[in-house]
Amino acid sequence: MSSAFWLTNVLLETGYQVEQGVIAGTNTGCFHLLIRDGNIAQIAPSDTVITDGLPRKDARRRLALPSFVEKHCHLDKTMLGDRWRAVTPAANIFERFEIEKEVIPSLRTTMQERAERLLEIYLQAGVTHVRTHVDIFPEAGLNHLHAVRQALQTFEGKLTYEIVAFAQHGLLRTKAQSLVREALREGASLVGGVDPAMVDGDIEASLQAMVELAVEGNAGIDLHLHDPDHLGVFTIKRLAWLTKEAGLQGKVAVSHAFGLGEISPSEAEAMGDILADAGVAVITSVPMGRKFPPVGLLRGKGVEVAVGCDNIFDVWSPFGNGDILERAGRLAQISKWVDERSLAQTLYFITGGKTPLDDEGNQVWPKVGDEASIVLVEASCSAEAVARRSKRAAALFKGTVVSGSIQSGTI
Repeated sequence: MSSAFWLTNVLLETGYQVEQGVIAGTNTGCFHLLIRDGNIAQIAPSDTVITDGLPRKDARRRLALPSFVEKHCHLDKTMLGDRWRAVTPAANIFERFEIEKEVIPSLRTTMQERAERLLEIYLQAGVTHVRTHVDIFPEAGLNHLHAVRQALQTFEGKLTYEIVAFAQHGLLRTKAQSLVREALREGASLVGGVDPAMVDGDIEASLQAMVELAVEGNAGIDLHLHDPDHLGVFTIKRLAWLTKEAGLQGKVAVSHAFGLGEISPSEAEAMGDILADAGVAVITSVPMGRKFPPVGLLRGKGVEVAVGCDNIFDVWSPFGNGDILERAGRLAQISKWVDERSLAQTLYFITGGKTPLDDEGNQVWPKVGDEASIVLVEASCSAEAVARRSKRAAALFKGTVVSGSIQSGTI
């Protein structure tokens, strides 16, 4: 594709329709976007006469949204592309670890093949950035990291990514510090841990080890925290304090953080202040059947919050389809966000904080100079896209079509 072309007849949101003081819908307009060197160089009304002779791609009045971010996946765990199997019951998390250690090496397909299968599904869903955890433990060494890196390399130019060196079986319990350190030298950019109290058996020592590795490796932290109620909250508070002490603000996240959904609203408000002050993000997979963090409240407090799909057909869960927009719709449905603005703003959680309109209805995306990473959906507005999980017609990454198709067009 040429480094410059026009993406024509693109539907963009321009503001909310307000009737008698109430938002009744979303206004849209049809525009042409000049894409040059991976960025949006010009935005012109669709009645503009284009005479520069550059190639044109016709969006056919599909709605443009910021491309999506998958903030929590496990490319090394998925069994997509292999034979069907349901989940084997396990009495506890430690039994699940052992089952996984037996099953993954026995699969007939390679880890790279399965990871690539999931990455292709993500592209089709409109995802152009993934954060993947890869298991690091003594029996496997860095094998998972190497396989996932190979898979990601086949998608260079189609998406960006972060890799978490995930000591799932316990950073201290398996004495995995040296392996994590090596993983950081080989391409991982975050230190991953899990349940310092339950798995490692020592909250303080486990958190300190994670922070030390992150500081040493100039890396971030993404902690899986399933511990409930005030045990989970205590752990988060301590991590927030250590984050500030180590100067890691903006580089630390807590995934799941179920405890934040199991405390009173006033306690959650206070935790929101603590997390915002420490620059600690929260990532949720929006589980069904268990309370999860009050993401609307946390966002209002200035906490960075994101949604990820997490398990996609693995030994932990037979479910999941890799559609992050569907997961956003689940979040809106469970949270009872049913009005136009609330539905539209749900996109914030799957786009790295980008939405076409801000809370007041001002158009804030796209702007000239923005990266041309765009998903075209068959919907009239963001609210409909979230509520109806609208079909993705195509996705662009830095101006390159990476899934679906856009026909050459004339004006």
